[in-house]
Amino acid sequence: MKIVIAGGSGHVGQAIRRNWQRPEDEIVILSRRPRSGGCREVGWDGKSSGAWVEELDGCDVLINLAGRSVNCRYTEENQGAIMDSRVYSTRALGEAIRSCKRPPAVWLQSSTATIYAHTHGAGHTEEHGVIGGNEPGVPAKWRFSIDVATAWERECLAAKTPSTRKVLLRSAIIMSRDHGSAFDILLRLARLGLGGKMGDGRQYMSWVHEGDFVRALRWIIGHPSLEGPVNISSPYPLPNAGFMKILREAAGIRFGLSAAPWQLAIGTWMLRSETELILKSRRVLPERLLKSGFSFLFPKWQDAAEDLCADQASAVQP
Repeated sequence: MKIVIAGGSGHVGQAIRRNWQRPEDEIVILSRRPRSGGCREVGWDGKSSGAWVEELDGCDVLINLAGRSVNCRYTEENQGAIMDSRVYSTRALGEAIRSCKRPPAVWLQSSTATIYAHTHGAGHTEEHGVIGGNEPGVPAKWRFSIDVATAWERECLAAKTPSTRKVLLRSAIIMSRDHGSAFDILLRLARLGLGGKMGDGRQYMSWVHEGDFVRALRWIIGHPSLEGPVNISSPYPLPNAGFMKILREAAGIRFGLSAAPWQLAIGTWMLRSETELILKSRRVLPERLLKSGFSFLFPKWQDAAEDLCADQASAVQP
């Protein structure tokens, strides 16, 4: 197969390239700053047509990951960049597919499990999940992430691409060993003695091991019945307190200081981020994947954390 990945130079794109494990496939990256080495990279600006459109004509799969990182302060300027980078790139890809003589068979459109409402109750599935935005008692800033996710999905669905199957990847936090990834940041906090519960520790953590995320992409490509929203998340989300305890144990760390919401607010301000990434309760279940027959290599966080910690340890060995 030929797979084109828009915005494939970030953490998720790196995880895909590292775990794809099909050397017979060709992977092409659309990047604003193309580099040499590894996969072939082609330049694009994420909003207008160009020579990159030729890469889509005749390719088998398009994966769209393009968009400015949400790990920042939600200033007016950053919010505009986050929203525009997702909407414009998705629109440009839809127009490019429409111009293809041989459009890709499947379009895997990045989305996020953050689209679901904050909950401590039953988990969200694709069929019974509640789209967030009107939850009482949650910070107003949390609405922005939901607006971004819905705009991202709406733009993809609006594209007129009748010959291309569209899948909305409502992904939980992808746990990878890359520097600067969510797992890397949580592990560093734990090693600094700050790996206790965050807030009241009741908020659910939905996550997926990078290997399972990539395996899920390959599974979706090979199963035409999977169309529309698909949750990509471990079937066993767990509260933050238990999540951090397991991470400490996997890393061989005996204790971790807890952090109250006001302390997290100060910490995320210093790190130029937002507390939503830590305090929102995400309880997402991969119902459609499981019903289609997909099985996770790392369904439980303990196994995933041990595997990722071992990867981290081997990476620093001489």
